[in-house]
Amino acid sequence: MVNIGYTMMTEQAGPRALVDHVVRAEQAGFDFSVTSDHYFPWLRSQGHSPYAWAVLGAAAQATSRIPLMTYVTCPTFRYHPAVVAQKAATLQLLSQGRFRLGLGSGENLNEHVMGGGWPGVDVRHEMLEEAVEIIRALFEGGHVTHRGAHFDVESARLWDLPDEPPPIGIAVSGERSCALAGRLADLVIATEPKPDLLSAFDRHGGRGKPRVGQLPVCYDPDRDAAVARAHEQFRWFGNGWKVNAELPHPDSFDAATRFVRPKDVAEAIPCGDDPDDFVAAVKPYADAGFTEVALVQIGGDAQEPFLDWSARTLLPALREALG
Repeated sequence: MVNIGYTMMTEQAGPRALVDHVVRAEQAGFDFSVTSDHYFPWLRSQGHSPYAWAVLGAAAQATSRIPLMTYVTCPTFRYHPAVVAQKAATLQLLSQGRFRLGLGSGENLNEHVMGGGWPGVDVRHEMLEEAVEIIRALFEGGHVTHRGAHFDVESARLWDLPDEPPPIGIAVSGERSCALAGRLADLVIATEPKPDLLSAFDRHGGRGKPRVGQLPVCYDPDRDAAVARAHEQFRWFGNGWKVNAELPHPDSFDAATRFVRPKDVAEAIPCGDDPDDFVAAVKPYADAGFTEVALVQIGGDAQEPFLDWSARTLLPALREALG
């Protein structure tokens, strides 16, 4: 059985709408939810990027059942890991144990706002590993003092700790991040249905742990409208994370995708209202061994129709097909 999740995409809707959407997703029967944590949208056409942690706090109060998760937070540039630990502990308390902390090594698009340049991937992985160690130490309680290669912590303590700390997920894209996730994470996060990623995660200690994927989709009864919207707002997705992590601005993403055609997007993202197309897109994740898949409905103004259709048609079709 693969759990099906809903994505609060902060790049394509404002904060109040995002909370309304996750409330409706809970009512529609989604198994869990995830939230992007950006400072910029990928493309100007998306048009939004509110502060994810404020949205999550509101969502925790507005919902009662659906699990919440960052997908993902970078705990190394915009946020110091000691502050991430405090935010995550607070969310776990507000949600009464429904929060998971998804972490990643970051993207230039969001982290460049702090200045200081954008280091290479090896340094970013070193920073992420050190950050996870700090967060884990703070979740254990007591005072934490840390002198590391990238971070200092001076007698920090979390005064409001949940009985059970939030599980930590780590986003992976290659062997090194899989090794880090296998050793330090409670679950693994990926945006591509590559069995090799999960195999590497297992080799490094991840066997038996949850594995969470994400898939963009574009529901619309008018398939041509769905393809046009997906192209306008999500044509960057096909770049792959090795490219996307390096680009510094929405205009960079626009330039990098100027030759991507609507038909290219339609070949990679299910568009329209045929549930079989959506099931076929989710199936590679199930076949690869993912235990959870979060769907991203493209278009901030297209969430309510998608959620209504999901409750009536898509979720029953997925559950029947995926067992």
